[in-house]
Amino acid sequence: MTVRTSTSVSALDGDLSAFGGASADLLHHVRASAPLVQCITNAVVTGFTANVLLATGASPAMCDIPDEAGVLAGVAGGLLVNLGTPTAEQRHAALEAVETAAGTETPWVLDPVAVGMLPVRTALAVRLRDASPTIIRGNASEILALAGAGGGGKGVDAIDSTEAAAYVAADLATRTRAVVAVSGPVDLITDGTRTVRVANGHEWLTKVTGGGCALGALMAAFASTTDDALTAAVAATLTHTIAAEDAAAASKGPGSFAVALLDALHALTPGQLAERARLS
Repeated sequence: MTVRTSTSVSALDGDLSAFGGASADLLHHVRASAPLVQCITNAVVTGFTANVLLATGASPAMCDIPDEAGVLAGVAGGLLVNLGTPTAEQRHAALEAVETAAGTETPWVLDPVAVGMLPVRTALAVRLRDASPTIIRGNASEILALAGAGGGGKGVDAIDSTEAAAYVAADLATRTRAVVAVSGPVDLITDGTRTVRVANGHEWLTKVTGGGCALGALMAAFASTTDDALTAAVAATLTHTIAAEDAAAASKGPGSFAVALLDALHALTPGQLAERARLS
């Protein structure tokens, strides 16, 4: 089992710059502990998600088989439940894993892909929303739909802005006691009381299948190393988006960017994370 640090976010209140230092510490802890992250995720992005975790320093386990998913959730450091391709087996495995995670206090991330417009995943997402996730991550339209305040986006694409979801995200965080992370040109992360915006990143993250899904997995990895989900979500977002900036600088387009992102995640140092964080 991964040993979690006791990062005190209360000490960070009112000092956004301190989140950079705390995020750097968590990146160090991820690499030192190599947490096992169970991913019940989108079939389209399984390989990319696993490689992002490996490049960052975590250990992926892509286990979504009923009667095994719950077993692994009991020993994993963190769990991702992504609803991108929710087959019948995956739906069963997700509920099984989440039930186990509740008993073992395994932190887990809900990524409600394309909820709102599609009935099967929307019903499942609502059920999982009420099962005490540690972090909920999605685009603005997905978060609005999950909160019951919108009809969803255009498939997996958002039709709402991050700021349009700010109030609803904070309310959803308060109701579920989860940290809610809204992805967009500027990412918004809230625990219902405090809100942090991350302005790092590059538009090519939206041109690679699995850019957002992989971020959910990173959040599970970082949450496994601390008892503070807000800091974990901020640290994962900074890691992903700062690496994206480096990858874009070394790439000619989305194809080379996807490969360069893995290299950039591997090369990123905790010091760079602290120095380059653009928070508000």
